Amino acid sequence: MATANPRKPLEQRGRKLSIHVVTWNVASAAPPLDLNDLLHLDDQDLNLDMYVIGLQEKNCGIISLLNDTAFEDTWSSVFMDVLSPLGFIKGNKGGVNICLKLYGYYISIINCHLPPHMTNNDQRLEHFDRILEMQNFQGLDIPNILDHDLILWFGDMNFRIEDFGLHFVREAIKNQCYSDLWEKDQLSIAKKCDPLLREFQEGPLLFPPTYKFDKNSNNYDTSEKKRKPAWTDRILWRLRRKPQDDPHIPRLLAPYFSLSQRSYVSHMMYNISDHKPVTGTFDLELKPLVSVPLITLMPEGLWTLENDMLISYTLTSDFLSSPWDWIGLYKVGLRDINDYVSYIWVGDNQVFCSDRLNQVYINISDILETEEQFLLCYYSNNLRSVVGISKPFKIQPCAFMGADPPKDDQPQN
Repeated sequence: MATANPRKPLEQRGRKLSIHVVTWNVASAAPPLDLNDLLHLDDQDLNLDMYVIGLQEKNCGIISLLNDTAFEDTWSSVFMDVLSPLGFIKGNKGGVNICLKLYGYYISIINCHLPPHMTNNDQRLEHFDRILEMQNFQGLDIPNILDHDLILWFGDMNFRIEDFGLHFVREAIKNQCYSDLWEKDQLSIAKKCDPLLREFQEGPLLFPPTYKFDKNSNNYDTSEKKRKPAWTDRILWRLRRKPQDDPHIPRLLAPYFSLSQRSYVSHMMYNISDHKPVTGTFDLELKPLVSVPLITLMPEGLWTLENDMLISYTLTSDFLSSPWDWIGLYKVGLRDINDYVSYIWVGDNQVFCSDRLNQVYINISDILETEEQFLLCYYSNNLRSVVGISKPFKIQPCAFMGADPPKDDQPQN
């Protein structure tokens, strides 16, 4: 699940974006009441642009699936209760891979849950390669995932700590001697020899192993199995190899696309699962390859509840429209793309069309009078995404259309 903050205009955030990534194996538990620490909401200086939230082992029983079909699932609901008042909107993609095109750059976001147990390390590495091989978007003008400018890969990767015994590992954790354990971490070992995995970067593991805990405690596994602690929950990233990496090509004066990690931490206060959540906060700096949105939406004239509302929108020359595209009218503070108060199919309701400028009417007769602000979103059926958002505006209440009330000195019939 990905959420983006539309509050900042393009010109203010076109060169630097802050992204907060969350990975958590929630072990079928219900959401906690307090998300402030997990989402860094207490840090007023973060000024985040995007939250990327990946969960594993979210309850997917038949009753849960039926509830999720009819209603929003509880985890999404709790996260959006906190984030929607801050201006964030939930992404509409499902599955393990989300592909974004951001200012002309391709970004892939992968949430995974690899095979467990100490002895299945080869299987984990095989799954890692297989996931990359399978992520080809057939029939769409999207390059192979390895040609994307950025891959953010996170999840319960289940890599364990080899050789060292349980007592040694627990003593190293107790004394915060994490560096003693790094050399036996299976993921760190694999990165040295696996040519594909070697291209992924990871911040230093300066937090305690995040698995396995007794639920509702900060105690590592005290069951009969007494599983050895491990850093199973990880956040990796990979930047595409750029032409300037070739020694025979002169290096550019400044990088056009770079990612730096600001923090990489676990959150020990959360006890609902046998895993602790892990978050990474990143600064993405880029030189935009495109500066104009695919769609620019403009409400025309004074919008009132008395009439259908006229919408003008322009398209860039490379945008491929579809008769199944639609424009939704939303209240500011929407949680999801399905939270529209009204919508219109652009193919059925055009009143004017030129090479670039189009106009449609949208019916607002069912909207109640309110002081709230609204905005318009254009949804592309081909891209399965919102490709244009208007500036906020107000809809004026109906004017009084009856005759003036009679005055006391006028004759009555």
